[in-house]
Amino acid sequence: MQYILATDVGSTTTKARLFGIKNGEWRYIESGETPTTVEAPFEDVTRGVMNAVREIEDLTGLQILSEDDGIIVPYDGKTGVDLYCTTSSAGGGLQMMVTGVVKNMTAASANRAALGAGAIVMDVLASNDRRAAYRKIQRIRSLRPDMILMAGGTDGGAITHVVEMTELIKTAEPKARLGASYELPIVYAGNKDVRHHVEELLGSTCALNCVDNIRPILEVENVEPARRAVHELFMEHVMSHAPGYLRLMTWTDVDIMPTPAGEGIAMQLIANSYKKNIVGVGLGGATTNVYSVFDERFVRSVSANLGMSYSICNVMKESGLDKIIRWMPFEIGYDEVRNTLRNKMIRPTTIPQTLRELIIEHSVAREALRLGLEHHRTIATSLRGARGASAMERGITTQMIEWSYIQMKDIDIIAGTGGLLSHAPNRVQSLLIMNDAFQSEGITLFLQDSVFMMPHLGVVSTVHQDAAWNIFDKDCLVRLGSVIAPSGLASGNVEVMDVELEMPNGETRNESIKWGQLKLIPLPEREIINVTIKPARGFDIGAGERKELKAQVEGGVVGLILDGRGRPLRLPTNNAERKGLVLDWWQSLGVYQENFMELVEQ
Repeated sequence: MQYILATDVGSTTTKARLFGIKNGEWRYIESGETPTTVEAPFEDVTRGVMNAVREIEDLTGLQILSEDDGIIVPYDGKTGVDLYCTTSSAGGGLQMMVTGVVKNMTAASANRAALGAGAIVMDVLASNDRRAAYRKIQRIRSLRPDMILMAGGTDGGAITHVVEMTELIKTAEPKARLGASYELPIVYAGNKDVRHHVEELLGSTCALNCVDNIRPILEVENVEPARRAVHELFMEHVMSHAPGYLRLMTWTDVDIMPTPAGEGIAMQLIANSYKKNIVGVGLGGATTNVYSVFDERFVRSVSANLGMSYSICNVMKESGLDKIIRWMPFEIGYDEVRNTLRNKMIRPTTIPQTLRELIIEHSVAREALRLGLEHHRTIATSLRGARGASAMERGITTQMIEWSYIQMKDIDIIAGTGGLLSHAPNRVQSLLIMNDAFQSEGITLFLQDSVFMMPHLGVVSTVHQDAAWNIFDKDCLVRLGSVIAPSGLASGNVEVMDVELEMPNGETRNESIKWGQLKLIPLPEREIINVTIKPARGFDIGAGERKELKAQVEGGVVGLILDGRGRPLRLPTNNAERKGLVLDWWQSLGVYQENFMELVEQ
């Protein structure tokens, strides 16, 4: 193999990436980006793909498209590529509804399975969600999902409530989003003893696919069969009805993958390579996807109402203006923030024209990430229902919600992708946005997608994992640097920690960090040094309160940041103090230009 072409057909932009052999190893070669052509007047996604590929042809001189405008496969020594694959989120991506018996148990497992398959979950229906039957029927009819995933009951367990949910779906007669001319795909992954009832009720009106139970027993979650079925039905029914996708499917060498699924695979590549726990985020225009790999368990969540263009006003509504303004070290009125965000919503493809507008967007991004992580924690939970399981399934009782196992003190890596992060004018801006939003604890390495190609490399890895990782490691991942942040709270000019660093040149450097202080230590990318951290009274770096920790930290294009702001991060309620503190943080890290205060005060 000599060349691999990968594309991502996004909701607004189609992005093509060409990879090839350079000096005996797989590397990134060139990119092409053009508007997506899923809507009128084109209504053919292949037009956008061809336009993006033609950009690569112009930049490289390699002919990839044939005379009839198809992708040339295989490479013949002069033209074509050896492998073509693509991801897609055009037309809103894969939109699903899931059902279960108990909301916090079987319905939650179905939700995780759908999210893991790259779907946007529009609603979760359960027998115990307190909605009247007619309300559920109205909801099913109004949403018009691409697909429904049904779960409920352990094998040999609850039957009645699963049948009742099936009857609700039959009564609702749901119509698919892309038209009523084909049968709605439904995946049943519940109690195997109910399959014949489900087939009798839905088999003649829907494209029904029965798979192994998601929760065969309540102590075990088996989501993989459901995920595979969702992906297969997505290709067979949903993608085949989208404009131009039948033609695009004939070009690809592997199945088209939802963009979030490609991102998720890329996040798992990072976790598998480093053998560490990771939290990743895909900050998009319409959605915020949060991924976690914790003790080798992968979970994805999607906040469909949180984004940086189409749904930026939803972030404003969910967080409130005060939480957005708190990140700005200058006076700004509610009306200016509100109008800036409204203009972004109605003109989603525009970019900030002034530094003031950029800072506003970066402040909104912090809140979008914070809210996205809060949502993710409600999904990344341990299995519920092991105790008293059968009684709960029979009685449909609710349970106290257990808190998430995603705690930042146990997270070793934070990775980000998406236009706002990847295209930030200064890399330290994206690092600080993620650190402020996620509030890392202990020692955390920050990574970033360089030119938005995580989805491309995710789908490539399903065919050629070694090539995908080499490109990922050397051309995609930007090591921003590490942050050392002890947990704990204090006030005044008290000491937070002493840090001893064994620098690459052999000298030992000692740093003392005060409360509320940020300090940047230059440490090049891929450089690893030994550190000894001695937290002060009331602070914990991961070994216990006031206990010393010896560890290794990795540098990056930003360097090593010593964060003495404590956790949880709290900004002063006094407006003057808050502005002065945020300004100090930005100046100590060189986040914006030296004269940025002159610009933002204009």
